[in-house]
Amino acid sequence: MTPLVYRRNTCRLCGGRDLDLVLQLAPTPSGDAYVSAERLGEVQETYPLDLVLCRGCGHAQLFDVVNPELLYGAYTYSTSISLGLAEHFRQYADAVLRYVSPPPGALVVDVGSNDGTLLKVFHDRGMHVLGVDPATEVARKATASGIETLPAYFTATVAHKIKKERGCAAIVAANNVFANIDNLADMIGSIRDLLAPDGVFVFETSYLADVIQKALLETFFHEHLSYFSVKPLEAFFHRYGMELIFVERVPTKGGSMRGIVQRAGGPRKTSTSVAQLVAYETSLGLDQVEPFKAFASEIQAVKTQLFGLLGGLKEKGKTIAGYGASVGVTTLMYHFDLRGVLDFLVDDNASRHHLFSPGHHLPVLPARVIGERKPDYIVILAWAYADPIMKKNQAYMDQGGHFVVPLPKVTVL
Repeated sequence: MTPLVYRRNTCRLCGGRDLDLVLQLAPTPSGDAYVSAERLGEVQETYPLDLVLCRGCGHAQLFDVVNPELLYGAYTYSTSISLGLAEHFRQYADAVLRYVSPPPGALVVDVGSNDGTLLKVFHDRGMHVLGVDPATEVARKATASGIETLPAYFTATVAHKIKKERGCAAIVAANNVFANIDNLADMIGSIRDLLAPDGVFVFETSYLADVIQKALLETFFHEHLSYFSVKPLEAFFHRYGMELIFVERVPTKGGSMRGIVQRAGGPRKTSTSVAQLVAYETSLGLDQVEPFKAFASEIQAVKTQLFGLLGGLKEKGKTIAGYGASVGVTTLMYHFDLRGVLDFLVDDNASRHHLFSPGHHLPVLPARVIGERKPDYIVILAWAYADPIMKKNQAYMDQGGHFVVPLPKVTVL
């Protein structure tokens, strides 16, 4: 029987064993495991969120690996619901096509393709597209919408099947999924085998520099096993016959990076952007323990201030709601110990409505109930979207309601 969680003792990128524990967050259940009323009697186990830093290559990563079937078996997240992400992927696809200049009808494969938002753009630009995603229902809906999607994990076997049936890929993409893979060596080997000799692997993932500098606590959850920076990634790709030839910072998910990788010795020259970001990371000391200690202290200060504020409001009989019901919200709720503080959650994602939050089992309601229930305060747990959330709910503030933004510092509006 496959264990629900196991603890690694080697670095995912270099295989080194010199790992330092640099951040311990409160253990949580699977952050996306929102449950129906019928399942409220079930106990949802919590799993560690311990971040370690490899002294060998400087890669930051989670120690503990939760069984992917537990995390993704009933996965329901849809790219199209994320504010601004569809437009971001349109610009992304166009930029990649300008860079690669593939012939019409060339194969584009998206690993972790979700609802096919990115592939639809490539398809509309004349490319032959194929998605690969293990979330069965998500893959089924994507295929029904016209974007063929294999309901599977991307493995060497799947890559070989695609190559045999459809030929080599001009572009393999993996967005907000590369960090979710435990065995990265197998994944990059499979991608290398699928690529055409002049093909490229393109990925987007949250950028460690942004996570640390902007206090992006909500990016820590069990699906995210790796927190990437350029320096260890460059060495990793080289180790497996690939080379990182371009990298840039992009604003998605609070701060991400987009990288382009080709087979070693491929036709494209390496951009100066790679060396520039390596130098930037060195200046920040991202391969050292100190920035993580500072991050932990900053988060602890926020927790103390937030808990004091909300606890005082509860003592005065104030009602407090939370805005947001994402996977990252679970991390915030557990680490900031909000179980007895919030009365309910609201969210704009209809698939979350009338479910209950992981572990704490707070009801998730449509945002329209704000006008009906009129909570005295609303904590914007999806704080990266605080501005559009407040703009959308201006009437609530006009009627005397208050928003609390917890990060990067506690602010009451």
